[in-house]
Amino acid sequence: MIIAIDGPSGSGKSTLGRMLARALKLLYIDTGSMYRAVALAVIEAHVDPADREAVTALANKIEIDLEGDPESLAVLLDGRDITDQIRSESVTDMSSIVSTIPGVRRAMVERQRAMGKRGAVLNGRDIGTVVFPDADVKFFLTAVPEERAERRYKEDQKTSGSSVTYADTLADMIERDRRDSTRADSPLKVAHDAVVIDSTGKSIDEVFAEMMANVHRHH
Repeated sequence: MIIAIDGPSGSGKSTLGRMLARALKLLYIDTGSMYRAVALAVIEAHVDPADREAVTALANKIEIDLEGDPESLAVLLDGRDITDQIRSESVTDMSSIVSTIPGVRRAMVERQRAMGKRGAVLNGRDIGTVVFPDADVKFFLTAVPEERAERRYKEDQKTSGSSVTYADTLADMIERDRRDSTRADSPLKVAHDAVVIDSTGKSIDEVFAEMMANVHRHH
C-alpha cells in the first residue's frame, strides 16, 4: 500500500506520516529530509546553488538512506548520520533553493519510487501528483499560515535553541509557500483525487482519526 501525504510547510505531514506508517506497519519516507540531505551536500562541497548542472550532478552522485522506525528516522548521507545537521537554518534555506531545480527533483523522485515500491507512507510536496500518481490513498494537509508557523516555531524552539522569532518563521513560511507553489517543476498542488484535510483548530489526534478512517474506507 502506498499513501501519499502532501501539503505546505508546517501542515503536520511529518507527525501524521509517522503515526500512519506506524499504525499501518509501512515504511515512512520523509522526502523533505532527502532534499535537506542534498542541501547539506551542496554546502559541504561548496557548490554554487545557482549552478544547476553541478547541483544536479551532486544529487545524482550522493547516497541518501533513511533508516530506523518512523519515530526515530535517521537520515544518512554517504553513510554518515546527518539527522540533526539538516535541521539547521542554513540547510533549511539551501534546501528551499535546491528543491526548485528540476534535475534534483528528478533524481529524488527516482529514489523515492524505488524506496516506496514495497509499500510506504511518503510525505512531501508532489507525492500524489508526481512521485506516486497511482497511490492507494492521497492526502493533502493544510492549515492557515499562522497556525503552521506557530507549529514550526515551537518545533524550532525545542531543537535548535534558535533566536528566530515567530514573525521571522511566519515570513519564511509564506515565502516557502510562494516558492513551492510557483516553481515550474512539480509545484505544490492538490491532486484531483486527494482527500483534503484542513487541520486549522484540530488536534493531531483528530486529524489522525480522520486519515485512518479514510484509509480503512479504501481498504
